[in-house]
Amino acid sequence: MMKALLNIDYTNDFIAADGALTCGEPGQAIEAELVRLTKEFIESGNYVVFAIDLHEKGDTYHPETKLFPPHNIRNTEGRKLYGALEPLYQENKDKSNVYWMDKTRYSAFAGTDLETKLRERGITEVHIVGCCTDICCLHTAVDAYNKGFSIVIHEKAVASFNQVGHDWALGHFKMTLGAEVR
Repeated sequence: MMKALLNIDYTNDFIAADGALTCGEPGQAIEAELVRLTKEFIESGNYVVFAIDLHEKGDTYHPETKLFPPHNIRNTEGRKLYGALEPLYQENKDKSNVYWMDKTRYSAFAGTDLETKLRERGITEVHIVGCCTDICCLHTAVDAYNKGFSIVIHEKAVASFNQVGHDWALGHFKMTLGAEVR
């Protein structure tokens, strides 16, 4: 069975100490595990999707504009992958099992070709890592559930701004979406 790793929003703006919308230390603490899993999935030939938030400078129509400060703006350092994930991506970006996908909503499925890419490859199981546990990871997992995918959440490779929200989401993944939380 083919499986996919959905690497959600692990960017400088969400993780670096000076990021525009950083979760800071909790996000930095998962770097080694997130990078290890990404490398493992790439090397094993499984599909690795970098589902990365994209915003346009000055976009007053996007719903997040009212909720969050500007972040992950096209062509900025803030939108680059954080830490050791960036060179890992650069070394592997031309491989057929590595896919960079811009997303403009919380869920990696909303308005993207992610479901098509997964179905074309016969993928039935998605593994989710990244940021933020209770926002983009959660919304991606809900859509994956509604589309019939099996879900695995790597607890040591997801983080959030909000510990209460993070803990709640981990329970929700397991109890409501039937996800395996490793």
